[in-house]
Amino acid sequence: MINVSHKITTLRTARARAIVEMAPETVQRILEREVPKGDVLEFIKAAAMVGAKKTPELLLFCHNIPIEWVHAETEIEDGKRIIIDVTVQSSAKTGCEMEALTAASAAALTVYDMCKPIDKDMEILSVKLLEKSGGKSQFKEKVPKDMKAGVLVISDSVSAGKKQDTAGKNILRKLEEVGIDGAEYKIVPDESEDIRDAVSDWCENGYHLVITTGGTGLSPRDNTPEAIAPLIEKEIPGIMEAARSYGQQKTPYSMLSRGLAGLRGRTLILTLPGSSKGAEESMNALFPYVIHLYKMMGGGKH
Repeated sequence: MINVSHKITTLRTARARAIVEMAPETVQRILEREVPKGDVLEFIKAAAMVGAKKTPELLLFCHNIPIEWVHAETEIEDGKRIIIDVTVQSSAKTGCEMEALTAASAAALTVYDMCKPIDKDMEILSVKLLEKSGGKSQFKEKVPKDMKAGVLVISDSVSAGKKQDTAGKNILRKLEEVGIDGAEYKIVPDESEDIRDAVSDWCENGYHLVITTGGTGLSPRDNTPEAIAPLIEKEIPGIMEAARSYGQQKTPYSMLSRGLAGLRGRTLILTLPGSSKGAEESMNALFPYVIHLYKMMGGGKH
């Protein structure tokens, strides 16, 4: 299976279609509820529901996701085809297209099984995905042109050369993944004045994004929130709430991070944890979705 533990949970929707062709007389008997094995149209709904729920048991690489809604609709085409459309919804970290396809397949096979005693020439013409939504593909964000970003590593030990930085490097990698290249990289000790000077300088020089890593905990030298708070003109609490909520799914200690986020002018300032894992998880939680903020600042809508 593919590891999806780093993804965020979003509402996923998939719609699939199966087409079964049969004799017009068979279609008529289905519509009149005269098929010996029972009401085919009702069993289509039941088969689709069971098919969606059983997908991980049938397909080796499918994740076991919560199935929150399955809906099957039928339509008669040219008097000889039953079109079965199945919609599946799930709040999950991965899509539900395979669940929709399996549901449509199970419904089509149920039609075949129920009608084969009266129609030996039936054929399942196709099973295909019609559409899917949710997840990262739905929330693609366009990076502003010539976007300037700065990554500030706040650490006494890294600044003194006693320790190698990994958190800042993780942040740089994630920025490159979402299309933000050439971010400036700087290291300062846990000194409020040094932190404020570096962040203020980037803001005054028109940087779109400033990300700090380190100093958001509760040790005597963790001063980042206190240093940054006076610089922020418009706080955005939801950003770091989202990062902490994401982190809380990985470790209960995420709640102890005091990171904050907000705007100074048109510069977004983010204060992330100093651990490499904490910084990486925060970036996974926030990017590329937080880039939507620049569209909003330009007057755009959700």
